[in-house]
Amino acid sequence: MAPVKSMEQQCGRGETTFMKSAGWTYLKEFGAAMLVYVIVVFVSTFIIIAHPHAPWRFPLALTPMVPATFALWAFVRHLRRLDELQRRIQFEALSIAFGGTALLTFSYGFVENVGFPHLNWFFVWPLMAVLWGIGQALARRRYR
Repeated sequence: MAPVKSMEQQCGRGETTFMKSAGWTYLKEFGAAMLVYVIVVFVSTFIIIAHPHAPWRFPLALTPMVPATFALWAFVRHLRRLDELQRRIQFEALSIAFGGTALLTFSYGFVENVGFPHLNWFFVWPLMAVLWGIGQALARRRYR
C-alpha cells in the first residue's frame, strides 16, 4: 500500500487543491470582469470624444464602473473562499494598503497646500494596489 501524501505534498509549496481551484475561479471571474472593463473604457471614451457636448456623456463616463463592480464582487467572493491563514494574510495586506494610502494621500494633501502640484484621483488606486502587494509580501513572510 502506498503512503498517503499530505495535501501540501500533493499540491506542492503548501497550497491545497481547494486553494488552487479557488485561485483559478477568481482569475476567471476577475479576468472576465477586467476584460469587459477595458473594452468599456475604450468604447465609452471613444464615444465621449466623438460627442463632447452630448447630455448623456456623464452617465456614459460612468459605464466602466459596471464591470468594475463585478471585479469587486469577484474579489470579495475570492476572499470568502480562502482558508483562515490566507484570509488573515489578505486582511493584513489590505490593512497596510488602507492605512498607507491614507497616510500618503493626507501627507501629499498637506504639501499641495504649500505648492506641490495637484494630483489626479486616479493615482490613489495604483498607490493602494502597490501597498497591497507590499503588505502581502510582508504578511506572507511573517507566516512562513
